[in-house]
Amino acid sequence: MIEKDIIKKNLKEFEVMEYIENIIDKPGYGFTEIQRTPLGEKIIIHTSKPGLIVGRKGVSIRDLTEVLKIKFGFENPQIEVNEINNPNLNPHSIAKHITHTFQRFGPSRFKFLGYKLLEDITKAGAQGAEIIIHGRGIPGSRSKLWRFSVGHLKKSGDISENFMKRGFATAHLKSGAIGVKVSILTPDVILPDTIDVYDKAPLIEEIKEKVLEKKDVEGKKEEIKEEKKSEEKEKKITKKTKEKKSEEKEKKITKKIIKEKKNGNNKEK
Repeated sequence: MIEKDIIKKNLKEFEVMEYIENIIDKPGYGFTEIQRTPLGEKIIIHTSKPGLIVGRKGVSIRDLTEVLKIKFGFENPQIEVNEINNPNLNPHSIAKHITHTFQRFGPSRFKFLGYKLLEDITKAGAQGAEIIIHGRGIPGSRSKLWRFSVGHLKKSGDISENFMKRGFATAHLKSGAIGVKVSILTPDVILPDTIDVYDKAPLIEEIKEKVLEKKDVEGKKEEIKEEKKSEEKEKKITKKTKEKKSEEKEKKITKKIIKEKKNGNNKEK
């Protein structure tokens, strides 16, 4: 029973996402994400142009919330529009961009579009990218599948399954349907076979700087020690001078006393 409930929830989420994609099929649209919260369902729409999706004074978002309540039975759907900071690194937005251009201008210049988007992806800092365009709508009699790739990509393993970003979109034309697959290896992914090679010159300079810093520290310590020694010597000298002065005073006082006694004895005689 639990498995059936999970399957029903996933199917419902897939239907909602498909419905939103069909309604908000505008340039700049990326993908939708559904999150379940204690307050209700949270639907996040990722797009590079949020103004087109929100509409004037949020009319389109209000209409979409009412449809989700009536058609799909959501109690309290909360719709958020998240702006994609770098759409050239988002495969969903790139795939949608290709399909929109095909629907608007036709697929006659699909090669130019593929290479241009690869150039934009590499400028954005991606390690590798691949665009696959296939279907009946592609002009030409020979090949129905075109592959555009650049950089370094992983086709199998943990990185391709968990770290590669993939997107898919279809364009329905009069000549036929065209599917677009986009896969991108983003710059934040660290590959296990990467080797960092460091230059010797900056390392030598760093070592020299550290040695000089140590020498400076040692020199300062020696200076402090010498200052302490000189202070101690001065203190000793001052003590000795004070002692000598006190002794001289005592001697003078004793001499005066002796003289006074002698003078007194002489008067008595």
